[in-house]
Amino acid sequence: MTGNDSLLAYVGLGGNLGDARRRILEAFGALARIPRTRLLRRSRLYRTRPWGLAGQPDFVNAAAELDTRLGPRELLDALLTIERANGRVRDADRWGPRTLDLDLLACGDLRIDAPGLTLPHPRIGERAFVLLPLAELAPHLHLGDAGSVREQLAHVDTGGCTLLEE
Repeated sequence: MTGNDSLLAYVGLGGNLGDARRRILEAFGALARIPRTRLLRRSRLYRTRPWGLAGQPDFVNAAAELDTRLGPRELLDALLTIERANGRVRDADRWGPRTLDLDLLACGDLRIDAPGLTLPHPRIGERAFVLLPLAELAPHLHLGDAGSVREQLAHVDTGGCTLLEE
């Protein structure tokens, strides 16, 4: 990718420690300030049950659509910097509580399988808390062999997800 190429990138946002709603809304602003990147659209916010590790507070989840001239690794590094600025420690439990989680879900139609970076994100199709907000932005986006976001959403239980008022 050259510095003049532009990609549509999708980011999943989540958190469940402190004022998670406020932190997600502030994270949209942080995404808009990433160099050579514009925040095009954002989803609404969802309250979701914890996934993978019970016994923790509910999460607030959302998605963002970015237009970026960064490469996928550079964009991921920017996301990790935003996480750290919000107190995220990545050596904690894999599915445990967190202040802010920013996942690079897809970057154009790139397919990447490298240490620390897999695109599209490998577990999108299992997670209603990712698919619901992403479907607001890109229902027809194809994420590998499993079909579009809309098609994958039809196969997951969304019962633990409720729309939050903003």
